[in-house]
Order: sequence, then structure tokens, then C-alpha cells
Amino acid sequence: MKEKKDIKVTVVIPVYNKRDYVETCLRSVLNQRFDGLEVVAVDDGSTDESGDICDTLACEYPALRVIHVENGGVTAARRIGVEAARGEYITFVDSDDRMTEGGIEILYKAIEETGADEVVASYKTHHGDVVTTGITGFADTSWMLRELLASRARFCVLWAVIFRRGLLKGCLNSPRTIRSGEDILMQIMCLVKCPKVYFITNVVYEYTVDLPNDRRINLEEQRAYDECLGKVLQPIWDEMRPYFILRQLKQYENFIAAGKFDVLDKYYRPLRRQLSRDIPLSDRIAILLPPALAYIPIKLRKLLNR
Repeated sequence: MKEKKDIKVTVVIPVYNKRDYVETCLRSVLNQRFDGLEVVAVDDGSTDESGDICDTLACEYPALRVIHVENGGVTAARRIGVEAARGEYITFVDSDDRMTEGGIEILYKAIEETGADEVVASYKTHHGDVVTTGITGFADTSWMLRELLASRARFCVLWAVIFRRGLLKGCLNSPRTIRSGEDILMQIMCLVKCPKVYFITNVVYEYTVDLPNDRRINLEEQRAYDECLGKVLQPIWDEMRPYFILRQLKQYENFIAAGKFDVLDKYYRPLRRQLSRDIPLSDRIAILLPPALAYIPIKLRKLLNR
């Protein structure tokens, strides 16, 4: 086993019931030609053969460590992986995705050469479609926060990103209730610290699209998300308050698009008293209309924005 001083980058991979994908994922990382790599796979209580596949590969690849834990959710699995990591830099891979050839080296060189706390790269889908912002150089973290809160960010937030290890401290503590957008919340926690963030256009990651999942929008989760996010944004609340409200409006529109009209009275009606000119007119209209009337324009806008 390599000593700690030899490890430059740790790749953290949370694994839960991905037996059809996890071997391909792990090999895409472990076969990288990069000296100073370790991979920490956290088996989050898988009930299929995913954990066994990880253990078998660990016998083949000394750079792979496998941690088996009771199911605690993806954020907890990532946190466990980061706590076990020995590298100066951390990057994440989902167990149904892949790193592209040379991706680790590209990320490492970029963060070393720029002195950034975080480097954001580009990715492609498993169909070969490249997704990139076209941005290069250091980015304004306030702009990144606004884009994330407004649900219009076109940059990677967790995978295809390399982090200086210290930046992640305290950023992987969101409650298990939050199952959707947990990666965005983690990135927001990082950005509130005002790190140096550098963008590159290189493709370093392959994302598998259209996989089924059991995540369904629910009000309990959104309440928890709003509470957690509000606390995170407190140091910059005056600047970010309109964007926090805009994020709530976007989530409300998701509920309406799903036909869940009762959420207005259960949670979102107070937003009608918090609207300002900072909020786009279309979003103000959506919350002011009766839910049944707002349904059609909301659905139409979502279709047009695909």
C-alpha cells in the first residue's frame, strides 16, 4: 500500500445497487495512467452484488479500497469516502458513470497549475453528446451561486470537478431526507466559502443518462432542503435572498407540473408576499395564478426549455 505522501488524488465513489454498472465505472478510474491515485468505493448497504464486485476488484487493484456501511444515503456515503481519503485533492464519480481516459490527469494538472480550490471541467453523455459551458478561467462564485439557485446552471457541480480536500470540510452534512439536489447543496456550501474556482472545457467524465430511479418530489424533502439552504446562505443572505425565493418558486413549479396543486396551501402561499422585481415575471405569474390555471403554462415552458 502506498504511503499517504504518495497519494495525490482520491476518487470517491458511492455505490448502491449498481451491479450492472459498477465494474465498468471502477475500471474506468482504476485504469487511468496517473501516478498517485487512490479510489475509495463506499458500498452504501447494497442489497445486490455491487459490494461483492467491489471486493473482487480490490483484489486486482491495490489502489482500490472498499468500505462497507449500512445504508445511509449518498451524501453520507460521500462523506465517509472523503473522511477516509488520503489524497490532497478529491473528485467524485457516480457508480453508474465513467471517467474518460486521462481525465484524472487533466483535472490534477489544472488544479496544480492554477492554484485553484476547485476546478470544473466538462462532460459527455454515454451517447457521445458533449456538454460544456465554454467558460475558461477563474469564475465569480457569486455568479455560480445565483445560477445554481435560479436552476439555470449549465456547469458540473460534483462530478467532473476536482476539489482541494480542505474545501469540502463541513459540506457533506445535509440530512438524509434530502435525496434530490444534494450535489447542488454540497456545491453551494463550498461556494459560500468564496473559493477560487477555475473552469476548463476538457471533457473528463461520461454521464449515463435516462437511468430509472425511485426519487419522487415530495414536500417533506423540500421543507428540509429550504431549511438547510437558508442556514447555509445566512452569511450572504442580503445578496442571495431573491435567488433563494426564486429557487423555492422553481420547486413550486415542479410540484404544479406534477399535478400536486395542494402544495400552495400546505407550504408555498407565503411566497406571494415575498415577490420582487428581482424575480422573473413568468415565475411571479406562476405563483399568483390558481394552481390549476398555472399548470398549462408551466408545463409548456418546461417542454420548451428541454
